[in-house]
Amino acid sequence: MVGYKFMGKAHSHAYKDVGMFFDPAADVVMKAICGRDEQGVKDAAAKFGWESYETDWRKMVARDDIDFVDINAPSDAHKEITLAAIAAGKHVFCEKPLALNLADGREMLAAAEKAGVKHAVCFNYRFLPAVQLAKQIIDEGRLGEIHHYRATYLQDWLVDPNTPLAWRLKKEIAGSGAHGDINAHSIDLARFLIGEFDRVVGHNRTFVKERPILTGSSGLTGTGSATEKGEVTVDDATGFLADFKNGAMGVFIASRFAAGRKNHNTFEIHGSKGSLRWDLEKLNELEVYFREDEPNLAGFRRILATEPSHKYAGNWWPTGHIIGYEHAFVHIVYEFVQHITTGSPFAPTFYDGVKCQEVLEAVDLSIERGAWVNIDEV
Repeated sequence: MVGYKFMGKAHSHAYKDVGMFFDPAADVVMKAICGRDEQGVKDAAAKFGWESYETDWRKMVARDDIDFVDINAPSDAHKEITLAAIAAGKHVFCEKPLALNLADGREMLAAAEKAGVKHAVCFNYRFLPAVQLAKQIIDEGRLGEIHHYRATYLQDWLVDPNTPLAWRLKKEIAGSGAHGDINAHSIDLARFLIGEFDRVVGHNRTFVKERPILTGSSGLTGTGSATEKGEVTVDDATGFLADFKNGAMGVFIASRFAAGRKNHNTFEIHGSKGSLRWDLEKLNELEVYFREDEPNLAGFRRILATEPSHKYAGNWWPTGHIIGYEHAFVHIVYEFVQHITTGSPFAPTFYDGVKCQEVLEAVDLSIERGAWVNIDEV
């Protein structure tokens, strides 16, 4: 695995726990973790349970005792590491967004398909039981014809102008700001739940143009210089309208400037027969409304998706004993291990990463043009 900070910890937890709560067709052996800071990665290896560590990812991906490589380094490293891992015959599990741009994502997908290796993008929210239930309800036609899809992904960790200039605020490293980081999740969930995008039009803002230079990293941010500042080169917030190929209308907003919202990832879907709503901060719950209900009993109902009949929930705790953010990573790791070892169907792959990247870039192009852009144009 390349990376050992926020996502590195989440992914390591998944590899450690997947064999305890699921029965994958092969054991997951945590062979090596890689990072540039030797002391930092050495400490992470010991704490997270990795057998060894490397400071050069090139050496790591060439090792004969490694079957697949997990990449959760910053976005600018995804392409180079992925292509090297593919060339070495490794399967690849990559964090989102897949690449800095659409062209790089397409190159990564083509390389993986040509080599015949398995590939995945970590759109982890698909794998929560309540989201799986939403997918089931839609696929069964219980919402009827889909009219509206509304998504929000709101955080507030950048509201303070003294929050330092972390790598996520540099276009050359991150590719984009709130758009690529969290709108990517909203776009993938929309594709997963109701289908492909047709056209988009958007707008964005960078509210704070300069921030203190980063002097020490921790979590999403860290500590900053008291004297030096650097330019913010990504968006703080991006919103867009969408038309879907099935005729549905979409509204999306991603912002890191929504004071009071910590990780407010939601979707609400309205159809001819009913509606449903989900909120990551209440991730075990799905709100559902059906028009066929008797008028005196009609209204949104709260379903707690912890029953054994809810996908993945039965592998954890008794009914009502809720799961958390980290469990979605366990679920996607389980499915990818099964895909590698048994050939079972799996998504999201690099294909889904590219489809998400198409929407991201179409929104950016629409902002440049000040007009709607068809997804097929990009």
